[in-house]
Amino acid sequence: MSTPHNGAEKGQIAKTVLMPGDPLRAKFIAETFLENAELVTSVRNVLGYTGTYKGKPVSVMASGMGMPSIGIYSYELFKFYDVDAIIRIGSAGGYTADLKLYDVVLASAAYSESSFARVQNGETADTLYPSEELNDKLREAAKALDIPLHEGVIHSSDVFYHEGTDYLNAVRDEKHCVAVEMESFALFHNARVLGKKAACLLTISDSFVTPEITTAEERQKSFTNMMKIALEAAE
Repeated sequence: MSTPHNGAEKGQIAKTVLMPGDPLRAKFIAETFLENAELVTSVRNVLGYTGTYKGKPVSVMASGMGMPSIGIYSYELFKFYDVDAIIRIGSAGGYTADLKLYDVVLASAAYSESSFARVQNGETADTLYPSEELNDKLREAAKALDIPLHEGVIHSSDVFYHEGTDYLNAVRDEKHCVAVEMESFALFHNARVLGKKAACLLTISDSFVTPEITTAEERQKSFTNMMKIALEAAE
């Protein structure tokens, strides 16, 4: 059984899926960390692989950019492929000077002004939460790997190119968001709706308070700390 957006057959995707935004990051993770990795879907070049990590079946599949995109892929994985848990592993822009390039952030919540949840099922909350059980596993994995882990509320934005900075400053100051990305609010919503587990690990790729920024290749291949944490936490 495949879907219009996923060419894998049922049973070809593991119960835990790591979900970067970038298809090339999914390819890098599969080829670098998984044993016997098999490409199970490539519809629209959104690559998905299944293999094993330390004997555990794990899949890694790209989500694309933005909430509509991850909304489709995560819903189908949960609903039609019997996936139990999705760990988003993405890049983020830092909202505070405390977060430096390559720092790893665990989302304690996702705030968004998006209408995604309201349109999907009438949910009116503007802040949604990950699985605390899954977050605990990620904390334990980071501690075992001796990788520093920052935690905080993240901003899931529908807009990448904002005009002006007043709004972003308000989100940071009033909602206490530490970083911004574009997907986790929709992922957390789908997990809640379908009774599944979701979490989000982010690597700081650029900053809104300093001129620091990473290249596309660095975002693809150098964010290995969050990849290792997620793989260790996979069930």
